[in-house]
Amino acid sequence: MITRETLEQAHDRIRPYIHRTPILTSTGLDELSGCSLYFKCENFQKIGAFKARGALNAVLSLSAEQRAKGIATHSSGNHAQAVARAARMVGVPAFIVMPKNAPEIKKTGVRAYGGQIFECEPTTEARERMLDDVLKQTGAALVHPFNDYAVIAGQGTAAKELIEDAGVKLDVILTPVGGGGLLSGTLLAVKFFSPGTEVVAGEPEGSDDAWRSLQSGKIEPAQSQTIADGLLTSLGDKTFPIIRDHVKEIITVTDAEIVEAMRLIWERMKIIIEPSCAVPFATVLKAKEKFAGKKVGIILSGGNVDLERACKLMTRQIP
Repeated sequence: MITRETLEQAHDRIRPYIHRTPILTSTGLDELSGCSLYFKCENFQKIGAFKARGALNAVLSLSAEQRAKGIATHSSGNHAQAVARAARMVGVPAFIVMPKNAPEIKKTGVRAYGGQIFECEPTTEARERMLDDVLKQTGAALVHPFNDYAVIAGQGTAAKELIEDAGVKLDVILTPVGGGGLLSGTLLAVKFFSPGTEVVAGEPEGSDDAWRSLQSGKIEPAQSQTIADGLLTSLGDKTFPIIRDHVKEIITVTDAEIVEAMRLIWERMKIIIEPSCAVPFATVLKAKEKFAGKKVGIILSGGNVDLERACKLMTRQIP
């Protein structure tokens, strides 16, 4: 299981190979939201997303013998790029199962790091089935995109840095939730390094399996009716218990609310984020009364956005 020492060791392990990303603020967005916002900009991270942390920690935690035949995973894009980069760093091949409708910018990133892509239908079942085949064919080591304690610990280092660098005691930290690796890591980082800070997650209404899982007490299947392509995965048996036991609340937002939040960050902060990344800020705007007057940390999870598609979203050309 993950302890305070596990997180500290993960941070030490990956520190030489990642960016300590900045925390940005915006007076305009503070006024608009009614709270003080501290944005941890993982869109500036290696491979353009926080996923660089968890994949790297997992790969570097494997022995040379374990990773000798390569690394395999499934991912819609950011974890795929992170695994491809980590595998290249240790000199082994990367075998990546990706849904055929994954953004082209993310496929291009995987190939740029030398990853071999295996395309599948855009369902969790299809991903897992093809990944099983790839593992049998290659003998590669599996680095799961979220349901892996080494991955969770690596993702938790983003919140650890946010806590250390914000300069204030944060009342709340928000993350998006898909498979739950970032949220789980954040929950544990807060538990160990900032007791008293609440953690709230944002999730698309069209893929609200984490919210439904909290209601039912068991892992619910993911849906896929959202523009937030990075959040189309169910929770895992390692992430769910952590989230169930520690998260304050999960709030769902519509695609229209996600687009508006993304637009505001692009326009006001002059930085590029992807739809999944905009979900926590959309959550703050939707539930202003919950966060009013508080110091709120937001992990901006990534910026690997298809600019052509994003521009269509901004101009409402895609429903």
